[in-house]
Amino acid sequence: MIAIPQRLPLIALDDAQAVARHVARLVLADQLADRPRPLGLATGATMVPVYEAVVAETRQLSAIQLERLHEHWRSYNLDEYLGLAPQHPGSFASFMHARLAGPLQLDPRRVRLPDGMAPDPLAEARRYCAEIRAAGGIGLQLLGLGLNGHVGFNEPPCDASESCRPVELSPETRRHNASAFGGDPAAVPQRAITLGLAEILASRRILLIVTGAAKAEVLQRLLRQDPSPELPASWLQRHPAVQLIVDRSALGAAAAPRSGA
Repeated sequence: MIAIPQRLPLIALDDAQAVARHVARLVLADQLADRPRPLGLATGATMVPVYEAVVAETRQLSAIQLERLHEHWRSYNLDEYLGLAPQHPGSFASFMHARLAGPLQLDPRRVRLPDGMAPDPLAEARRYCAEIRAAGGIGLQLLGLGLNGHVGFNEPPCDASESCRPVELSPETRRHNASAFGGDPAAVPQRAITLGLAEILASRRILLIVTGAAKAEVLQRLLRQDPSPELPASWLQRHPAVQLIVDRSALGAAAAPRSGA
């Protein structure tokens, strides 16, 4: 049986679609609350069904609720590739417009990402971090889990104190992200700006979303290992309000899951 630390409560649902619906309802409940803090958002394949579910769930909202959602919405993405304009189809700005901002008709100024074309990436990272602080910090942060244990683009090794900065992407991450670049890892930018573990751990609440059998090995490492720079996601164990939401494929055939709210 997997020993799940009490500081990493886990909800196991049947499949990625069930996970997506559950997360979407949590996101909308957060944004429809009084005076919500900004959302922290992620990209990648794990988030595609999540954002589809958010869009679907908004169809059930009343006109008053939808207006409230538009008024409250302010989100900050974890990262953006360096060297890609927002209009580039491989950029995360393009991903967010296609998957969320466009379908929800959100004001683009309320869906924030680092500027991948900034002439001084380090200065842009500092500016972006300062903007988040000025907005009150992240309330609810959504995270996916990379195959090598990264969250955001915090590649191993990475300490919990690392802040928003430009980073070099690992060959493994570039291979995994190549589908957005015609399947060619060489076309994936080598560098990005990412929020660090320091900003992620400063969020009020964190949802770590893990789906698919390909993530079973790294998920089990996360559930078994103590916090370590070699597994950046393991620092989440130190957060007081983090929750894993996984599907049964990600738990692996040999796992005997415990579920909890």
